[in-house]
Amino acid sequence: MKSSSPTPHPVPLDHIILKGRSDDIALIIKDEQYSYERLNLYIGRFAFWLRSQNVNSGDRVACWSGKGIIACIMPIAAARAGLIYVPINPLLKAGQVAHIMHDSGAKLIIANKGRLAALNEHDENIENFAIYEEQQVFAALQNDIPSWPMNPGDLDVDSLCAILYTSGSTGRPKGVMLSHANLTLGAQSVAHYLAMERDDVTLAVLPLSFDYGQNQLFSTWYAGGAVVPLDYLLPRDVVKACEKYCVTTLAAVPPLWVQLVEQHWPEEAVRHMRRLTNSGGALTQNLVQKLRSFFPKSKIFAMYGLTEAFRSTFLDPDLIDTHPTSMGRAIPFAEIMVVNKNGEKAAPDEEGELVHAGPLVAKGYWQDAKRTSERFRPAPDFSEYGAMAVWSGDTVKRAADGLLYFMGRDDAMIKVSGNRVSPTEIEEIAIASHIAAEACAIGRKDEKLGEAIILFVRAVDKEAGDNQDKLSSYLRQNLPNFMQPQEMIWLDIFPKNANGKLDRTALIEKIQG
Repeated sequence: MKSSSPTPHPVPLDHIILKGRSDDIALIIKDEQYSYERLNLYIGRFAFWLRSQNVNSGDRVACWSGKGIIACIMPIAAARAGLIYVPINPLLKAGQVAHIMHDSGAKLIIANKGRLAALNEHDENIENFAIYEEQQVFAALQNDIPSWPMNPGDLDVDSLCAILYTSGSTGRPKGVMLSHANLTLGAQSVAHYLAMERDDVTLAVLPLSFDYGQNQLFSTWYAGGAVVPLDYLLPRDVVKACEKYCVTTLAAVPPLWVQLVEQHWPEEAVRHMRRLTNSGGALTQNLVQKLRSFFPKSKIFAMYGLTEAFRSTFLDPDLIDTHPTSMGRAIPFAEIMVVNKNGEKAAPDEEGELVHAGPLVAKGYWQDAKRTSERFRPAPDFSEYGAMAVWSGDTVKRAADGLLYFMGRDDAMIKVSGNRVSPTEIEEIAIASHIAAEACAIGRKDEKLGEAIILFVRAVDKEAGDNQDKLSSYLRQNLPNFMQPQEMIWLDIFPKNANGKLDRTALIEKIQG
């Protein structure tokens, strides 16, 4: 089923800022305001600076930074310069960043001094790419350097524009390849169904390395509004920012919403709020009711997405009280199908795999033909769009009224505070410590986190008295906070199935009682 859509208008990524009036505010970082005219000037200078760093069209460039001016405009500056942008979550550790740098073949990375020092200490092959401190780069943009010209309107919008790394259910993060059209149609789609306007102010609290977080910038700028990036320490910081900047749009994931409804919200923080958006996990009926009590005049948008196709569905805010567990219907420019086990269109209320077709479908996984062929396959014969589709691996059903419902996930991914966590990555790090002979990470439902990580471990030396402390210390040094196990369970023998493989089901039963 296709959504009711505006006419798709894919453009080069650097064209999305053209709808904003030159003197309107586009970006507010702390107390510094950037008009659309000033933003465009910095983007042009940044693009020129990038092309001056011994890079060529099609080269990859990375940023491992918080939400400063560099991280906010680099995706557009890189696109204008004909480069491919690789954003890196600032919460990742040096080992994970090194993997992304070498896997993507990025020619340069911009980060702060502390992160660059950690990367230099960890990566013996750091000479393979150039490193730049972000404050030095920003200082260069203050100079009267030339501005790289805007991309022509006839640029091939299907050309590669960015690589977003997302955790896979097996192994290290994989890079999802996104085109100019993927990104700009995503911005147009969201701006349309959220009904965003020039006077909207979006508080960007989500990491800009996520498709959901990055789209906070793009959809707001497509509508001509203003973005306020926020690296918050406490939920209270979000409330204060909503009050200070008269925020109209707030996007979050369920664990953050749980924290936010525990805060005191003064009238000034709520008064201007037009819409709340949620993805990265389902809202519960109880959470919806709490949000309603704080934001009685705001529209609540529940959404479902996957990085391989950006966003798939949203629920009409008018239905969230009566259908709080529904994923809704397809967003503009998406065709969402439910395919049963026979490869046919599922009947109403029949479970099947969610398959996403249309122009939001990514170009596959970077340098990984095998995994690309597993996830990106021809659309079913009954598809209206046809061509290549994303077979999500998620089980859903469509009710008689057309609303979709999530039933389960086929892979073993753990979703912690909106972050997709690869069990295999945690397990590999645990075993690399030489403290764990075997390890298995499993998610357990948690009211605040969405899921908590439980790590089963078999020790190399079970007689050692400090295995727990040593392994905990090692994991803290090599994994970000959101990937830390909440609990470790030590076993003498891991259960195996008939094929000799680890029996995850048996371990799941252990933590479920």
